[in-house]
Amino acid sequence: MNINIISKYLQFLRKSHNYTQDDLAKKLDISRQAVSKWETGTAIPDLEVLLKISKLYAITINDILEPRIQPQRIADFEQISTIPEKELKEVLKQFDANSLVTALMGASPEVNSFCEKMFPDIDFEMIRNNIGRIRIETVCDLQNQIIAMINLQAVDGKI
Repeated sequence: MNINIISKYLQFLRKSHNYTQDDLAKKLDISRQAVSKWETGTAIPDLEVLLKISKLYAITINDILEPRIQPQRIADFEQISTIPEKELKEVLKQFDANSLVTALMGASPEVNSFCEKMFPDIDFEMIRNNIGRIRIETVCDLQNQIIAMINLQAVDGKI
């Protein structure tokens, strides 16, 4: 579960239904500030509110907590090098260095080199050595989170 993806997805759902934060707050009988906190990643809705949101948008709670974003921009992690560097950097900065390096452990040397040039202040080799061996499922999960964030931002018109 990635709070950044959940927050962006909640914002996407609200906007795609043409609700303002005030509109959504009224429909859910909560404060506008609560909606704002979800959309900035400061908090996530509690279970009762998640149920209300799922009914409102006709999706499951699991769809909210683990959104499956349809490919809008890329379908595979290797394609991240096709995104303009400035835009990609904005997305990748939402992930900590360990998560980025872990995702890159399953990428080609070209993609690794591309990302290392983008973030010269990160010591990729040291982080890789500190991480050591890691399960492929962990690598794939982080790659999928990055792909989802890129595609979600593309749907939202930010990329």
